[in-house]
Formats: sequence, structure tokens, C-alpha cells
Amino acid sequence: MKFYPYKRLNRPITVRVTSASLKLPDGTRDRLDTSAYSTPQRTVALGVAQHEDWVSARIGLSATLPPGATDPDAPWSGLRVLAVLTEGATNVRSSFDLRQDAPDSKEWSGEVEVFRDDHVGRASLAVHAVATVGGVAGRAIAETDGDWTVDVAAEEPLGGLRLDVKQASFSRSAREWLRPYADVPWVIDASGRLPLVMINADIEGFSDLLGGDSGGIENKVHELLVSQMATDVWTAVFHSAVGDLEVEPDGSPVFPTDWRGEVLREMLPDVVPGLRVEEALRQVHHRRTDDAGWVELQTRIHYAAVRRAGAGKALANVLRALQQLNREDSA
Repeated sequence: MKFYPYKRLNRPITVRVTSASLKLPDGTRDRLDTSAYSTPQRTVALGVAQHEDWVSARIGLSATLPPGATDPDAPWSGLRVLAVLTEGATNVRSSFDLRQDAPDSKEWSGEVEVFRDDHVGRASLAVHAVATVGGVAGRAIAETDGDWTVDVAAEEPLGGLRLDVKQASFSRSAREWLRPYADVPWVIDASGRLPLVMINADIEGFSDLLGGDSGGIENKVHELLVSQMATDVWTAVFHSAVGDLEVEPDGSPVFPTDWRGEVLREMLPDVVPGLRVEEALRQVHHRRTDDAGWVELQTRIHYAAVRRAGAGKALANVLRALQQLNREDSA
């Protein structure tokens, strides 16, 4: 734990990527899909569009400062919020001012420019709030508790949702809560520090198939199974995240600071499109607690889960493999 000889905020800054685009040699700009960045993994993959000759990338950011940052009686002045991009391999460090969205707002936004010639691999992106405290300028009063990674070559933000995956015999497990589920291939527990996926070892051959090492059509079936499992996980963790939200005195829901908050920021743009994530969370919370439109929202939640699980791509790969197999059989 660090100690500071001046007043600071006691909670971290929350930051999320809202957009990404590449500037190409001809001056045009290719706006990347949301699949280029992942909030749970805190990663931006600039190789997703497979442009090898891009000149620079522009990454849109939105940062939420902790409560008290902009209070009129706060013990600091001249508040600035800076996004800082660093890469050790090239010894590059760049900073960018974020702008306050509205007077007294905790929301700040802006853009980071990443020049391709300055980076060779993975850069770290953090956000810092600095101010004048006790007459000393440039003092840090808050920062993000974990950096984002900007990968200039990766084609996807690898890793996806962080999970704890275990295998057990459901029918004979020491975990008694698993026994009623002995006839299902997996169950999900979203109540812990990380979402837990339990794989049922009682189903013969299932564990080997999930290993995906057999090659051929089995690999494609493996991908399809994993995507189905991931769809179930994303759906479960979203419902867990919205099911136990803290609420401010004015009734506004508060983003959780653990993986649940990351899940919400990742999925809300697809669940309630066209709104800032804070307003989207308020709308989802209102629908769930007032039972007004909550049922209708389930389709959007499922859609958001399917997208993040890559189910469409996995299904397409299986269908292509089957078509190829059929052609070989009929030849």
C-alpha cells in the first residue's frame, strides 16, 4: 500500500475504449468494429482489420472519476485527466488530455493517437487524474488500477472473459450442489471472485472433445461447443452483474468495481445500443426492478452474449467442414 502526504481519491478511475480506427497511407480512415477491443481483457487489437501499412491509430476513451473528484469543496484545484501511452521496447511515452463531458461531471473523454512507427508490439495505456494539492501542482490524486494493452499487431483481443474452469464428476463430486445437475455437460456459478465453469467429467468423451486435439471435424465441433459454453457464460455473468447492483441515494445504479463491472461495460452497448454505458445501465436496472420491458430485453442480452462468444463464426466453420466432408465422400 502506498501512502501520500496529501489528500487523494480512495477509488480508482474506470476507463473503457469506445472506438478505434486506423489511418491508412492514402489518408482514408478505417473504423474498426467493436471486436477490436475487449473490456474484460483491457486489450485493443489493432491488427483486426489486417492492414499491414497503417500509419496511425486513433483510440477513443471514456473515463469515469471516483465520487468526490469534482466536488466544489474538494481539496485540490486545476484538475486534469491524462491518458498515458507507454511502450518499454521503444521507450515511447505519450500523454493526451481528456475533456470533461459537462461541468461538474465525473465523465471525461478523448482520444489517443498511436503512431505505427513508434511501436513494435504491446503498449500500456493508463489514465491519471492530476491536480494542484496544497499548493503543489501536478500531484496524482487518482489513476486506473490496471492498464489497458494496445497491441499493434494482434488480430483479436485474446483471452476473452476471465474464467475459472474446473472438471468434476457431477454425480460423485464433493461439491454437493453439483449432484442435481448430473445429466448436463456444464454449469456456471457466477457468485464468486471469478465466474466458475464446472465441466461434467461423467459424460464419456466430452472432456477429450473439449481438448480439441483430435483434428479434423472434431476440432470444429470443439469450437462450436466452446462457443455455446461461452454464450451461456456471458448470459449468466450479465444477469449476475445486474442482479446485485449498489444504488446511490438518487436511485442511480453504480458500476461494480470487479469483473461484474467489466462485463456490464462490455455488453451494455449491444444490450441497449445508442446510449452511454451509464445511461444504459440505468435503463437496464429500471427495467429489471420495475418489471417494465425486462422480458423484452432478454433477446438483446442473448444477442450480446452470442456476439462475444463467437458463436456465428464457430457455426460457420462447422458447416464449411461438413460441406467439405460431404464433397470428399461423394468424390
